[in-house]
Amino acid sequence: MLQITDVARKPRLSKALRFRLLRAALYWVGFAPAVWVFYLGFTNQLGANPIRTLEQELGIWTLRFLIATLTVTPLRDLMGISLLRYRRTLGLLTFYYALLHFATYMLIDYRLDLQAIAADIVKRPYITFGMLALAILVPLAATSNDIMVRRMGSAWTKLHRWVYLAAAAAAVHYLLVVKSWPIEPLVYFAIVAVLLAYRLGKHLHRRRHRRPSAA
Repeated sequence: MLQITDVARKPRLSKALRFRLLRAALYWVGFAPAVWVFYLGFTNQLGANPIRTLEQELGIWTLRFLIATLTVTPLRDLMGISLLRYRRTLGLLTFYYALLHFATYMLIDYRLDLQAIAADIVKRPYITFGMLALAILVPLAATSNDIMVRRMGSAWTKLHRWVYLAAAAAAVHYLLVVKSWPIEPLVYFAIVAVLLAYRLGKHLHRRRHRRPSAA
């Protein structure tokens, strides 16, 4: 009598394939808010000032993904939750939302009036901070691939530390863009401040332990 030992074994996905599937799912989920807010805009459901609402929603999601990117390291250090493999995806989502935010401002709000945009950057501090954040994110996104990591070596790590300055500029941008002082911008500003303080504390701790002890 034959004995069947391996009956209908389910094929297992490789780790690489699981990672690619999860990364693709993260992109799909990540772009869902943008699709939804543009849908609301096309169907005239963004209120009395739809362009401003569209800009702000895309900007808020930029800041949210930026915060999520910066939270990856503290989660690993403090809670043992490792999402490092997805940090690049979160960072690229941050950049894509920043581009959508900027494109809405340039193409829909100001209709490529470069003179008015240049005057805005100089006269309005919140625009200045927003442009600073975007300017930092551009080289970070351009070097967020394995080829650039290998080519740049240790310089890649130094460059990508600028993300903390981008986060600070983005938080100040959001804080200044509102006329009053509602709670939401203050909450985001506080979260970014805590993340920056954690990064600074970690850096100072490493420097202290690198110093040779006195004889």
